[in-house]
Amino acid sequence: MNQDVRAIFDSIAPVYDQLNNWLSLGQHRIWKEMAIKWTGAKPGDTCIDLCCGSGDLALRLARRVGKTGHVYGVDFSPNLLTTAQERSQLQYPQPPVTWVEADVLNLPFENNQFDAATMGYGLRNVTDIPRSLKEIHRVLQPGGKAAILDFHRPNNQQLRAFQQWYLDSIVVPMAENMGLREQYAYISPSLDRFPTGDVQMELARQAGFASVTHYPIVNGMMGVLVVSKF
Repeated sequence: MNQDVRAIFDSIAPVYDQLNNWLSLGQHRIWKEMAIKWTGAKPGDTCIDLCCGSGDLALRLARRVGKTGHVYGVDFSPNLLTTAQERSQLQYPQPPVTWVEADVLNLPFENNQFDAATMGYGLRNVTDIPRSLKEIHRVLQPGGKAAILDFHRPNNQQLRAFQQWYLDSIVVPMAENMGLREQYAYISPSLDRFPTGDVQMELARQAGFASVTHYPIVNGMMGVLVVSKF
C-alpha cells in the first residue's frame, strides 16, 4: 500500500464513519448488508473483511457468523484499527473478531483459509488491483465467495455531474471545516482511476475466479463485485 494513502486514512480515522455517511447519502448500511448476503456467509464460518476501516462491515459480518464463527478485520491503518477495536470492545457479547494490521497486497494468511470475504471501499484505493484480487482468491477456500463494495463513476453524464457537484459542494467543504480538505480531495481522482464494472470482472477472471458478477447500485454510483472460487 502507498504510504501517502496510509497517511490519509490514519488522519481521517476519527471521522471515517461520517465520511461513509456523507458519501453514501446515509445508505451505506443497506449496501453493506447486501454485500454480506452475497458472500453467503453463515453461522460457524471463518471470514475476512479487507480494508476494514473502523470495523463496521467486519462487525456486521461477525453477527452473521455468530459465536461459532470468526472474522478477521484487516487494515493497513493503525489508527483505523484502534477505532475498530474500541468499537468492538463496547459490544456485548464480545464479537468474534481479530483485528490485523496488514497490507491487502500481501496477506499474512494461509491459502484456502476463509469461507467468505468482504471489502468495503478498499479496492479503489489499493495500488495494484490485480494483485489484490489474486490475494483474495488465494486465501479463500474452494467454494468461497467475496463481495467487494465501492463507489464508482456512473456512465450517465447527468449522474456523473451530480456526483461531482456533491463531492465538491458538500463533502469537501464539510471536510474543510474539520481541517481535512486535502485528505478528502483524493476521492474524486480515485473515482476517475477506478476500473468500470466490466473491467473489474475481467480482472477477477484473470485472478482465477470462475464465477464473476458485478452489480451496479444507485444508477451506477455504487457497485458490488461478487466473485466465487472453485
